[in-house]
Amino acid sequence: MRDCIRFLHRGEIVEVNDFKPTDTVLDYLRLNRGLKGTKEGCAEGDCGACTVALGRVEGERVTYRPINSCILFLGQVDGAELVTVDDLAQDGTLHPVQQALVDFHGSQCGFCTPGFVMSLFTLYHAPDKTADRRIVTDWLAGNLCRCTGYRPIIDAALNSCFDAADDVFSRREAHTRKVLQSLADGRDALIGAESFFAAPATVEGLASLYEKHPDATIVAGATDVGLWVTKQLRELKKIIWLGRVEGLDRIEETTGGLLLGAGATYSVAEPYFSRVDPDLGELFRRIGSRQVRASGTVGGNIANGSPIGDTPPALIALGATLELRKGEAARTVALEDFFIDYGKQDRAQGEFVTGLYVPKLDPNQIFRTYKISKRFDQDISAVMGAFRFTVVEALITDARIAYGGMAATPKRAAGAEGALIGARMDDPSSWAAALKAILEDFTPLSDMRASAEYRREAARALLAKALMEAAGTDDAMTRVTGHRKLESVDAA
Repeated sequence: MRDCIRFLHRGEIVEVNDFKPTDTVLDYLRLNRGLKGTKEGCAEGDCGACTVALGRVEGERVTYRPINSCILFLGQVDGAELVTVDDLAQDGTLHPVQQALVDFHGSQCGFCTPGFVMSLFTLYHAPDKTADRRIVTDWLAGNLCRCTGYRPIIDAALNSCFDAADDVFSRREAHTRKVLQSLADGRDALIGAESFFAAPATVEGLASLYEKHPDATIVAGATDVGLWVTKQLRELKKIIWLGRVEGLDRIEETTGGLLLGAGATYSVAEPYFSRVDPDLGELFRRIGSRQVRASGTVGGNIANGSPIGDTPPALIALGATLELRKGEAARTVALEDFFIDYGKQDRAQGEFVTGLYVPKLDPNQIFRTYKISKRFDQDISAVMGAFRFTVVEALITDARIAYGGMAATPKRAAGAEGALIGARMDDPSSWAAALKAILEDFTPLSDMRASAEYRREAARALLAKALMEAAGTDDAMTRVTGHRKLESVDAA
C-alpha cells in the first residue's frame, strides 16, 4: 500500500504524502506551490477561472481534459499529468493559444483568462476535431467572462486550436505516456490514519475498505461533494476515491444493451449513449460543462440521489438496472426502485454502486428526452422528462414516462402511462386521457427554478411534444435546438 499520491508536473514525478482529505488542487497550487496563475472565482465549478488540465493515458495516447481545480480534491490527480496556465510558456515564448488570445485581444480584465487558456489548451490537443464555431462555444461553455468578450476569444480559438498540436507537450507525449503508465502500479493508496484519503486499486479493496469505514464519503468526480467543502464548509474526515479502481470505469456495448461502470465519466460515456439514442447524447452535452463532464460520473449522479439529477429520468424510462456491492455480496435493483425518498436510496450501510445496465431500444420502441432550464448550458433542470413508447402498427402497447424535478425523487408518471396503452400514434385525440392524467401524476413544489403550476404544464407539454415527434412530426416544428438529425458535438 502506498502512503502518498504521485503525479506528473512539469516533466517531473511529484509525490505528496501530507495533505488533508479535502485539500483542493487549487489551494495546493496557490498555497503550496506558489503558482498563482490559476484563479478562484465561484468556488463551485461554474465559472471556469480555476481550470487546469489533467492528462491521462486513454487508449494509445495521452488525453488532456479540462478540470475545475476549485472542487477537485488533490488526491484525485494521482496517476495523472497536471498542467496549469503557469506551465505553458517555454523560455519566454507563449503557447500558441496564449499568443492567439494576445493577437485577437481576447483578454479584458484578465481574471478569467487563465481558465480560457486551459480550456483552449485541451481543445488544442483534442484529436479528430473540425474548425467549427459550434465546437468552440461548446468547449468554452464552462468558462464565464463578466466582461462579455467572447467574440475575440472564439476567434483566437478558431485561429490556434485546429492545426496539429505542436508544443512541448505533444513533442514529449511518448515519454509522458510511459511515465504515466509507470505510475499505474496497481497498489492501494492510503494517506492518513484516523482521517484519510484513500484510493483503492481494486473493487475488492474498495469493498473491504468501505465495510470497515461505512462513515467514509465515496467520491467519484467530486462535482457534487466538492461543493460540500467549498460552499457548506463541511469537514469530511474520510474520503474514498473511486478513480483508481480497476474496471470501475468500464463501458461495454453488448447485443442487448450498455454496461457502464460507476466510475465512467460523462465525457467518456457520451458517445456510447449517443448511439443508444441521439437525445441521450444531446442530454449529456448539456450536463454541466466540459470541466464537469470530464470529472463527473453517471454513477455518481445516480448515487447522490438528487431529485433534479438529469440522467436518472432518462435511464428510468429506458428500464435501466443498477448494480450494487457490499463486501463480497452483489445485487441488482431496478433504477426506479433505488430512489426511496428525498435524500434516501435503497443502499445499505457500506454498500456502493458499481455500475448500471441500460437496455438498447427495440426496433418498435421510440425514445425522447428533454431538459427544461433557464439557461441552456450549465443549469439545473426545472423539469426533466423522458419517454419510451412501444408502438406496433401505430398502436401504443407500452409506455415508460419518467420525470425529474417534479417530486422528491425521479419518478414515473403511472397515470399517463396507463392512459396511453391502446392509444394510437396516428390519432392525436386518443392522447387526451394521458395528457389529462399527467396533471394528476405529480404534486410539484414551487422554488427558485419554477412554480408548481409551471412544472405541471411543462410536464404535460413535454409529453405532447414527445408524442408529436414519435408520430412523425418534423422535428423542426418542435425543437429550437438539439435536432435529432444533428450529430452530438464532438466528444473528444
